[in-house]
Amino acid sequence: MIGRRRALSGVCNTQFRWHTQWGHGMDTTVRRVTGISGLLIAVCVGITIPLYFIYSGPPPAFNVLTRDLINIVNCGLLLIFMTGFSHLLRRADPALDWIASLALSAGLLILGLTLVATSLEAGVVFGTPDGTVDPTIDGPLAHGNILIHGSIKRMLTAVYLFAVGYAVLRTQILPRWLGWAAYVIAAFNLFFLPSLYFGTDPSHFYSAHGWGNSAFAASFIAYWILAASVLLLRRQE
Repeated sequence: MIGRRRALSGVCNTQFRWHTQWGHGMDTTVRRVTGISGLLIAVCVGITIPLYFIYSGPPPAFNVLTRDLINIVNCGLLLIFMTGFSHLLRRADPALDWIASLALSAGLLILGLTLVATSLEAGVVFGTPDGTVDPTIDGPLAHGNILIHGSIKRMLTAVYLFAVGYAVLRTQILPRWLGWAAYVIAAFNLFFLPSLYFGTDPSHFYSAHGWGNSAFAASFIAYWILAASVLLLRRQE
């Protein structure tokens, strides 16, 4: 009887060590994949941004479809990053499961809206392939995209960054300054929520479709993701 108990105890200890080692190895893999996807996101953003400004008038169809394709790829990378980062937060502190779920939910909504906006932008080009229409400002589809690129994304971005910022400060899986940076960027995004009352001129800093709203404020989450990705890969080493 005693021999059986010892044998059973040995089997249980072996299984526990195996599961612990497997979980640690999986976390290392998730950390690596999440970090690499974040670096690729920065590359995609760096390629895409110039495509929006190299033409003073309506861009040719090839330009629009190219940036839309990159945006689609970028959304896939964001899905990997946000899912991986949420997993790492849960593993660091199971008590933060709700916060990690909130962050992932906000991230998924950002991705869904981005894909919808990308599809509508491409739809303008498919309807007028001669390059005489700027899909970011011309036509009803462009007007329908204004709040998606503006106040709606600013709200969702703020929710995501407040959630991950709080989680980083609680778990310290990354340096605390990254958590405070998430808070600052989230607050800056909230600053642009009322911009929908100030017209749609893209040349204005503070408007529903202004460059400060849809371009400047929107870019900071990419910088945050880049910093988080570099730190994830460095801590792995």
